[in-house]
Amino acid sequence: MENNTYPPYFKFTMFVNLGKYRYPTFVLCFLLYAFIVSANLVIILAISQEKKLHEPMYIFIMCLSINSLYGSAGFFIRFFRDLLSDTHLISRSACFSQIYIIYTYASYEFTILGIMAYDRYVAVCQPLHYYNKITLKLVSRLIVLACIYPVFSVAVCVYLSSRLPLCCNKIPKVFCANWPIVKLSCVPTVLNNLIGMLFTTSTVFLPLIFFLYTYVRIFLLCRKRSSEFKSKVVRSCLPHIITFVNFSITVFCDIALSRIDLEELNPFLGVTLSLEFVVIPPILNPLVYGLKLPEIRKVIIRMLSCSKNDKQTNR
Repeated sequence: MENNTYPPYFKFTMFVNLGKYRYPTFVLCFLLYAFIVSANLVIILAISQEKKLHEPMYIFIMCLSINSLYGSAGFFIRFFRDLLSDTHLISRSACFSQIYIIYTYASYEFTILGIMAYDRYVAVCQPLHYYNKITLKLVSRLIVLACIYPVFSVAVCVYLSSRLPLCCNKIPKVFCANWPIVKLSCVPTVLNNLIGMLFTTSTVFLPLIFFLYTYVRIFLLCRKRSSEFKSKVVRSCLPHIITFVNFSITVFCDIALSRIDLEELNPFLGVTLSLEFVVIPPILNPLVYGLKLPEIRKVIIRMLSCSKNDKQTNR
Protein backbone atom coordinates (compact mmCIF):
# COMPACT_ATOMS: atom_id res chain seq x y z
CA MET A 1 0.00 0.00 0.00
CA GLU A 2 2.84 2.38 0.86
CA ASN A 3 4.48 1.89 -2.53
CA ASN A 4 1.19 2.43 -4.31
CA THR A 5 0.24 5.67 -2.54
CA TYR A 6 3.77 7.07 -2.22
CA PRO A 7 5.59 5.65 -5.28
CA PRO A 8 9.41 5.70 -5.00
CA TYR A 9 9.70 6.64 -8.69
CA PHE A 10 7.85 8.72 -11.24
CA LYS A 11 7.77 8.02 -14.96
CA PHE A 12 7.84 10.72 -17.67
CA THR A 13 5.43 9.78 -20.47
CA MET A 14 6.07 12.58 -22.96
CA PHE A 15 9.50 11.50 -24.17
CA VAL A 16 9.32 10.72 -27.87
CA ASN A 17 11.13 7.69 -29.26
CA LEU A 18 13.90 9.44 -31.18
CA GLY A 19 15.61 6.31 -32.43
CA LYS A 20 18.70 7.16 -34.48
CA TYR A 21 18.12 10.89 -33.82
CA ARG A 22 18.78 10.48 -30.10
CA TYR A 23 22.45 11.45 -30.19
CA PRO A 24 22.06 14.37 -32.63
CA THR A 25 19.26 15.66 -30.39
CA PHE A 26 21.52 15.30 -27.35
CA VAL A 27 24.32 17.23 -29.09
CA LEU A 28 21.91 19.97 -30.17
CA CYS A 29 20.51 20.33 -26.64
CA PHE A 30 24.01 20.30 -25.17
CA LEU A 31 25.08 23.11 -27.52
CA LEU A 32 21.94 25.01 -26.57
CA TYR A 33 22.74 24.64 -22.88
CA ALA A 34 26.38 25.61 -23.50
CA PHE A 35 25.17 28.79 -25.19
CA ILE A 36 22.86 29.59 -22.26
CA VAL A 37 25.72 29.17 -19.77
CA SER A 38 28.22 31.11 -21.88
CA ALA A 39 25.89 34.01 -22.74
CA ASN A 40 24.71 34.51 -19.17
CA LEU A 41 28.23 34.20 -17.77
CA VAL A 42 29.38 36.92 -20.17
CA ILE A 43 26.62 39.23 -18.88
CA ILE A 44 27.53 38.44 -15.25
CA LEU A 45 31.25 39.03 -15.82
CA ALA A 46 30.67 42.23 -17.80
CA ILE A 47 28.52 43.78 -15.06
CA SER A 48 30.59 42.55 -12.11
CA GLN A 49 33.94 43.68 -13.56
CA GLU A 50 32.89 47.09 -14.92
CA LYS A 51 32.46 49.67 -12.14
CA LYS A 52 30.36 51.92 -14.39
CA LEU A 53 27.75 49.14 -14.50
CA HIS A 54 27.44 48.89 -10.71
CA GLU A 55 24.07 50.63 -10.97
CA PRO A 56 20.65 49.28 -9.86
CA MET A 57 19.39 48.43 -13.36
CA TYR A 58 22.50 46.44 -14.25
CA ILE A 59 22.55 44.67 -10.89
CA PHE A 60 19.00 43.48 -11.58
CA ILE A 61 20.09 42.29 -15.04
CA MET A 62 22.95 40.34 -13.46
CA CYS A 63 20.44 38.74 -11.06
CA LEU A 64 18.35 37.63 -14.05
CA SER A 65 21.41 35.98 -15.61
CA ILE A 66 22.29 34.22 -12.35
CA ASN A 67 18.70 32.99 -12.13
CA SER A 68 18.85 31.76 -15.74
CA LEU A 69 21.90 29.64 -14.87
CA TYR A 70 20.10 28.29 -11.82
CA GLY A 71 16.86 27.39 -13.62
CA SER A 72 18.46 25.94 -16.74
CA ALA A 73 20.77 23.75 -14.65
CA GLY A 74 17.77 22.44 -12.73
CA PHE A 75 16.20 21.32 -16.00
CA PHE A 76 18.98 20.44 -18.46
CA ILE A 77 21.18 18.30 -16.21
CA ARG A 78 18.36 15.82 -15.69
CA PHE A 79 17.06 16.22 -19.27
CA PHE A 80 20.40 15.14 -20.77
CA ARG A 81 20.25 11.88 -18.83
CA ASP A 82 16.70 11.16 -19.98
CA LEU A 83 17.54 11.84 -23.63
CA LEU A 84 20.08 9.00 -23.60
CA SER A 85 17.98 6.64 -21.49
CA ASP A 86 15.37 4.10 -22.58
CA THR A 87 13.57 4.25 -19.23
CA HIS A 88 12.53 7.73 -18.15
CA LEU A 89 12.21 7.19 -14.42
CA ILE A 90 13.05 9.72 -11.72
CA SER A 91 13.21 9.08 -8.00
CA ARG A 92 10.64 10.70 -5.75
CA SER A 93 13.20 12.89 -3.98
CA ALA A 94 14.84 13.98 -7.26
CA CYS A 95 11.44 14.82 -8.74
CA PHE A 96 10.39 17.08 -5.88
CA SER A 97 13.85 18.66 -5.85
CA GLN A 98 13.46 19.50 -9.54
CA ILE A 99 10.01 20.96 -8.90
CA TYR A 100 11.48 23.16 -6.17
CA ILE A 101 14.33 24.41 -8.39
CA ILE A 102 12.17 25.12 -11.45
CA TYR A 103 9.39 26.81 -9.49
CA THR A 104 11.77 28.99 -7.46
CA TYR A 105 13.48 29.92 -10.75
CA ALA A 106 10.14 31.04 -12.21
CA SER A 107 9.27 32.93 -9.02
CA TYR A 108 12.65 34.69 -8.88
CA GLU A 109 12.24 35.75 -12.50
CA PHE A 110 8.86 37.35 -11.92
CA THR A 111 9.78 39.06 -8.64
CA ILE A 112 13.02 40.49 -10.09
CA LEU A 113 11.22 41.70 -13.22
CA GLY A 114 8.58 43.31 -10.99
CA ILE A 115 11.30 45.16 -9.06
CA MET A 116 12.84 46.25 -12.36
CA ALA A 117 9.47 47.73 -13.35
CA TYR A 118 9.61 49.95 -10.25
CA ASP A 119 13.19 50.90 -11.10
CA ARG A 120 12.21 51.95 -14.63
CA TYR A 121 9.15 53.83 -13.33
CA VAL A 122 11.24 55.95 -10.94
CA ALA A 123 13.96 56.49 -13.57
CA VAL A 124 11.45 57.81 -16.14
CA CYS A 125 8.75 59.48 -14.04
CA GLN A 126 10.86 60.75 -11.12
CA PRO A 127 14.40 61.13 -12.54
CA LEU A 128 15.46 63.84 -10.07
CA HIS A 129 14.68 61.54 -7.14
CA TYR A 130 16.09 58.36 -8.70
CA TYR A 131 19.37 58.16 -6.76
CA ASN A 132 17.62 59.14 -3.54
CA LYS A 133 14.95 56.45 -3.91
CA ILE A 134 16.80 53.63 -5.71
CA THR A 135 19.85 53.32 -3.47
CA LEU A 136 22.18 50.30 -3.42
CA LYS A 137 20.91 49.58 0.10
CA LEU A 138 17.32 49.45 -1.16
CA VAL A 139 18.39 47.34 -4.15
CA SER A 140 20.05 44.77 -1.87
CA ARG A 141 16.95 44.62 0.35
CA LEU A 142 14.64 44.17 -2.63
CA ILE A 143 16.80 41.39 -4.06
CA VAL A 144 16.89 39.59 -0.70
CA LEU A 145 13.10 39.93 -0.41
CA ALA A 146 12.65 38.70 -4.00
CA CYS A 147 14.68 35.59 -3.11
CA ILE A 148 13.32 34.84 0.38
CA TYR A 149 9.61 34.81 -0.46
CA PRO A 150 9.82 32.12 -3.20
CA VAL A 151 12.08 29.97 -0.99
CA PHE A 152 9.31 29.52 1.58
CA SER A 153 6.23 29.73 -0.64
CA VAL A 154 7.49 27.10 -3.08
CA ALA A 155 8.62 24.92 -0.15
CA VAL A 156 5.04 24.92 1.20
CA CYS A 157 3.61 23.91 -2.19
CA VAL A 158 6.15 21.13 -2.67
CA TYR A 159 5.66 19.83 0.88
CA LEU A 160 1.87 19.64 0.49
CA SER A 161 2.25 17.81 -2.83
CA SER A 162 4.75 15.35 -1.36
CA ARG A 163 2.21 14.37 1.34
CA LEU A 164 -0.52 13.43 -1.13
CA PRO A 165 -1.31 9.72 -1.63
CA LEU A 166 -1.15 9.06 -5.35
CA CYS A 167 -3.08 6.62 -7.55
CA CYS A 168 -0.47 6.64 -10.33
CA ASN A 169 3.19 7.54 -10.91
CA LYS A 170 3.03 8.74 -14.54
CA ILE A 171 3.81 12.41 -15.24
CA PRO A 172 2.75 13.62 -18.73
CA LYS A 173 5.77 15.91 -19.15
CA VAL A 174 9.54 15.72 -19.70
CA PHE A 175 10.31 17.26 -16.31
CA CYS A 176 8.67 17.24 -12.89
CA ALA A 177 5.94 19.80 -12.25
CA ASN A 178 3.66 20.35 -9.28
CA TRP A 179 0.19 20.36 -10.82
CA PRO A 180 0.57 17.09 -12.82
CA ILE A 181 1.51 15.36 -9.55
CA VAL A 182 -1.41 16.93 -7.68
CA LYS A 183 -3.75 15.58 -10.39
CA LEU A 184 -2.51 12.06 -9.57
CA SER A 185 -3.86 12.33 -6.03
CA CYS A 186 -6.30 9.73 -4.68
CA VAL A 187 -7.80 12.23 -2.23
CA PRO A 188 -9.34 15.72 -2.56
CA THR A 189 -6.75 18.46 -3.12
CA VAL A 190 -8.66 21.53 -1.93
CA LEU A 191 -5.77 22.77 0.25
CA ASN A 192 -3.22 22.24 -2.53
CA ASN A 193 -5.44 24.11 -4.99
CA LEU A 194 -5.92 27.00 -2.57
CA ILE A 195 -2.22 27.33 -1.74
CA GLY A 196 -1.34 26.97 -5.41
CA MET A 197 -3.78 29.75 -6.33
CA LEU A 198 -2.34 32.05 -3.64
CA PHE A 199 1.20 31.27 -4.81
CA THR A 200 0.35 31.92 -8.46
CA THR A 201 -1.43 35.17 -7.60
CA SER A 202 1.42 36.51 -5.47
CA THR A 203 4.28 35.53 -7.78
CA VAL A 204 2.69 35.88 -11.23
CA PHE A 205 -0.37 38.12 -11.24
CA LEU A 206 0.77 40.76 -8.74
CA PRO A 207 4.07 41.43 -10.61
CA LEU A 208 2.08 41.45 -13.87
CA ILE A 209 -0.43 43.99 -12.52
CA PHE A 210 2.38 46.13 -11.13
CA PHE A 211 4.21 45.94 -14.47
CA LEU A 212 1.11 47.11 -16.34
CA TYR A 213 0.53 49.92 -13.83
CA THR A 214 4.08 51.28 -14.07
CA TYR A 215 4.19 51.18 -17.86
CA VAL A 216 0.78 52.83 -18.17
CA ARG A 217 2.18 55.67 -16.05
CA ILE A 218 5.31 55.79 -18.21
CA PHE A 219 3.22 55.78 -21.40
CA LEU A 220 1.00 58.62 -20.15
CA LEU A 221 4.07 60.67 -19.30
CA CYS A 222 5.69 60.03 -22.69
CA ARG A 223 2.60 61.30 -24.51
CA LYS A 224 3.31 64.79 -23.18
CA ARG A 225 7.04 64.83 -23.84
CA SER A 226 9.31 65.35 -26.83
CA SER A 227 10.22 62.70 -29.40
CA GLU A 228 13.80 62.72 -28.10
CA PHE A 229 12.57 61.90 -24.59
CA LYS A 230 10.37 59.12 -25.99
CA SER A 231 13.31 57.56 -27.87
CA LYS A 232 15.42 57.56 -24.69
CA VAL A 233 12.61 55.89 -22.76
CA VAL A 234 12.19 53.26 -25.47
CA ARG A 235 15.93 52.45 -25.44
CA SER A 236 15.89 52.18 -21.66
CA CYS A 237 12.65 50.23 -21.21
CA LEU A 238 12.35 48.07 -24.33
CA PRO A 239 14.67 45.26 -23.14
CA HIS A 240 12.70 45.00 -19.88
CA ILE A 241 9.38 44.97 -21.74
CA ILE A 242 10.59 42.24 -24.11
CA THR A 243 11.90 40.15 -21.22
CA PHE A 244 8.77 40.49 -19.10
CA VAL A 245 6.33 39.85 -21.96
CA ASN A 246 8.34 36.87 -23.20
CA PHE A 247 8.53 35.25 -19.77
CA SER A 248 4.85 35.93 -19.04
CA ILE A 249 3.79 34.28 -22.30
CA THR A 250 5.94 31.19 -21.70
CA VAL A 251 4.67 30.82 -18.11
CA PHE A 252 1.03 31.23 -19.12
CA CYS A 253 1.56 28.62 -21.84
CA ASP A 254 2.91 26.22 -19.22
CA ILE A 255 -0.01 26.96 -16.87
CA ALA A 256 -2.50 26.40 -19.68
CA LEU A 257 -0.80 23.17 -20.79
CA SER A 258 -0.88 21.81 -17.24
CA ARG A 259 -4.69 22.07 -17.32
CA ILE A 260 -5.10 19.94 -20.45
CA ASP A 261 -4.14 16.40 -21.40
CA LEU A 262 -0.78 16.79 -23.14
CA GLU A 263 -0.90 13.22 -24.41
CA GLU A 264 -3.80 14.20 -26.67
CA LEU A 265 -1.56 16.75 -28.45
CA ASN A 266 1.04 16.01 -31.07
CA PRO A 267 4.01 14.69 -29.00
CA PHE A 268 6.55 17.09 -30.53
CA LEU A 269 4.20 20.06 -30.08
CA GLY A 270 3.42 19.10 -26.49
CA VAL A 271 7.10 18.73 -25.56
CA THR A 272 8.08 21.96 -27.34
CA LEU A 273 5.39 24.03 -25.64
CA SER A 274 6.13 22.57 -22.21
CA LEU A 275 9.83 23.45 -22.52
CA GLU A 276 9.31 27.11 -23.41
CA PHE A 277 9.64 28.74 -20.01
CA VAL A 278 12.76 26.80 -18.98
CA VAL A 279 14.58 27.26 -22.31
CA ILE A 280 13.54 30.46 -24.11
CA PRO A 281 14.02 33.10 -21.34
CA PRO A 282 17.58 31.97 -20.43
CA ILE A 283 18.47 32.25 -24.14
CA LEU A 284 16.63 35.48 -24.89
CA ASN A 285 17.55 37.52 -21.78
CA PRO A 286 21.33 37.81 -22.39
CA LEU A 287 20.74 38.47 -26.10
CA VAL A 288 18.24 41.25 -25.39
CA TYR A 289 20.34 42.99 -22.74
CA GLY A 290 23.69 42.30 -24.37
CA LEU A 291 22.63 43.61 -27.79
CA LYS A 292 20.11 46.33 -26.91
CA LEU A 293 21.90 48.12 -24.06
CA PRO A 294 24.98 49.94 -25.44
CA GLU A 295 26.70 50.12 -22.03
CA ILE A 296 26.75 46.33 -21.67
CA ARG A 297 27.50 45.82 -25.36
CA LYS A 298 30.59 48.02 -25.18
CA VAL A 299 31.96 46.13 -22.17
CA ILE A 300 31.34 42.76 -23.84
CA ILE A 301 33.10 43.89 -27.05
CA ARG A 302 36.03 45.15 -25.00
CA MET A 303 36.22 41.87 -23.07
CA LEU A 304 36.19 39.83 -26.28
CA SER A 305 38.81 42.02 -27.94
CA CYS A 306 41.09 41.80 -24.88
CA SER A 307 40.70 38.02 -24.87
CA LYS A 308 41.59 37.87 -28.57
CA ASN A 309 44.65 40.09 -28.06
CA ASP A 310 45.83 37.94 -25.16
CA LYS A 311 45.62 34.81 -27.32
CA GLN A 312 47.60 36.47 -30.10
CA THR A 313 50.24 37.63 -27.58
CA ASN A 314 50.60 34.11 -26.15
CA ARG A 315 51.20 32.77 -29.65
